[in-house]
Amino acid sequence: MQLKIVITRKLPERFINVLPSSIEVVMWESDHIPMPREQLLAQIKEADALLTVLSDHIDRELLAAAPRLKIVSNLAVGYDNIDVGAATDLSIVVTNTPDVLTTTADLTFALLLATARRMGEGMELVKEDQWRSWSPFFLAGGDVHHKTVGIFGMGAIGQAVASRAKGFQMEVIYHNRNRRLEAEKALGATYVSFEELLRTSDFVVCLAPLTKETADIFNYEAFKQMKPTTYFINAGRGKVVVEEDLVKALSDKRIAGAGLDVFREEPIRSHHPLLQLKNVVALPHVGSASIDTRTKMIQLCLKNIERVVEGNSPLTPVKL
Repeated sequence: MQLKIVITRKLPERFINVLPSSIEVVMWESDHIPMPREQLLAQIKEADALLTVLSDHIDRELLAAAPRLKIVSNLAVGYDNIDVGAATDLSIVVTNTPDVLTTTADLTFALLLATARRMGEGMELVKEDQWRSWSPFFLAGGDVHHKTVGIFGMGAIGQAVASRAKGFQMEVIYHNRNRRLEAEKALGATYVSFEELLRTSDFVVCLAPLTKETADIFNYEAFKQMKPTTYFINAGRGKVVVEEDLVKALSDKRIAGAGLDVFREEPIRSHHPLLQLKNVVALPHVGSASIDTRTKMIQLCLKNIERVVEGNSPLTPVKL
């Protein structure tokens, strides 16, 4: 029986051409428009492997419709878009792409800098011919060097952000569900409670996955605990933030600004209240969008698929 792989986004042909000719590849025609669910349901019925992206909702109904399916290989480090419990019940392996995404730290730190130094506002002024002259406090923002960065989610990406922060001689504190003793030793990071992180950080950087514990954790009560000079940076998951509470905190000047690469509903639209605020820098979920990193992610997804369909263990399995 011929093996069949379903891929929910269009990938460059160079990645597909390395697969054995004996494998049937069904790949969606667009690299940015989602594969319609009805088409995915039709194609997955005879699929042995499914390569997904983080915006694909892979639930029990879809998994149950695929009796031959052995693996869902997710092109992301997060996997909250997949019902891992249902996959486990059906003996389907779920994999992700951890460790190769530390380039997200570059984007995160760039977002931190852009938010603090009001780069978005400055760019718009120049583009709209609104730059009139120099003045002492024209677009004056916040310093980054020697400040305190509080990292919520001290996985590989969080540790990479901490490493970059040390170059700015920042004090690094963090909160994580488990202490990272090696990171503390290597980076000089200090473990603190969530409440202390909120109270003392000049920059609160969220890199945590979406779980029952983290969902909506950044609400108005959390923002109230921050200093009015604090900047909130989120490059983790959008649903950890109650966005109407963030809008209120920014509008009320409870916090100084926000840099956001992720949102509750994506893509975010221009009429969204967050995008009406000058002290918000917004990006279209491009944390890992470097050519090298995306190449490694795709290769890892395909390698996991290859190993599982051949009866071997995957390189990066997701476990409950």
